[in-house]
Amino acid sequence: MGKPLSAGTIRVHGLHHAYPDGQVAISGVDLTIAAGERVALLGPNGAGKTTLMLHLNGVLTATSGSVEISDIPVVRKNLRDVRRRVGLVFQDPDDQLFMPTVAQDVAFGPANFGLRGEELAIRVRDALEVVSLTDLADRSPAHLSGGQRRRAALATVLACDPEILVLDEPSANLDPVARRELAETLMTLTATLLVVTHDLPYAAQLCDRAVVMDAGAVVADGDVLDVLADTDLLARHRLELPWGFTIDHVRSIPRQVRR
Repeated sequence: MGKPLSAGTIRVHGLHHAYPDGQVAISGVDLTIAAGERVALLGPNGAGKTTLMLHLNGVLTATSGSVEISDIPVVRKNLRDVRRRVGLVFQDPDDQLFMPTVAQDVAFGPANFGLRGEELAIRVRDALEVVSLTDLADRSPAHLSGGQRRRAALATVLACDPEILVLDEPSANLDPVARRELAETLMTLTATLLVVTHDLPYAAQLCDRAVVMDAGAVVADGDVLDVLADTDLLARHRLELPWGFTIDHVRSIPRQVRR
């Protein structure tokens, strides 16, 4: 039996979140992302992007409002199922790489969800193949380059076969080659993709849609190139293209071919 039509959808309605010290991080966010969409989540520091991201698999709990993943409410009783469907890839690979070898790191997630034996081995092999790290399966993550570590962290999530991938600043601290290699890997995936980033050209390369947050609210939502071409909008929310870049440069960035 195939996945239901709702598999890979994200629905956020009236979401509010306040931290214990009273700081309001999210205020009335409504957001719907269809299965298979590639969406960039943009905004200045402190806009609420990471807080929203952490609600998608129940790391944080809404003060009010609701989050649904593939029509499943993100509430305590559903967290195991939700976390199988939503994979978070954090900015720092050290948050996800802690085992003696890359293969053991990649196996950790699916093993925790109950996979064993040949099925687990196949899942690990396939995830490493997607990120082109098969030859480094037995290497310590500490001995990988920054780009390899980022792809290994992605493999730990892919091994769980998520319907939705959420990536926090995936291009941060990568050299140009590693940045391109990661983009090429991401564009081979069919999962719904939410990319939290300050790297506007990378957002344009990977995504078709951009959502801008500021002060805990969604302030813009549209075609990624239209959003990046709106210089007044970007300026109001402390966003800007890198020095020397124009929207014409962004429009000329070749988008990776999707499988």
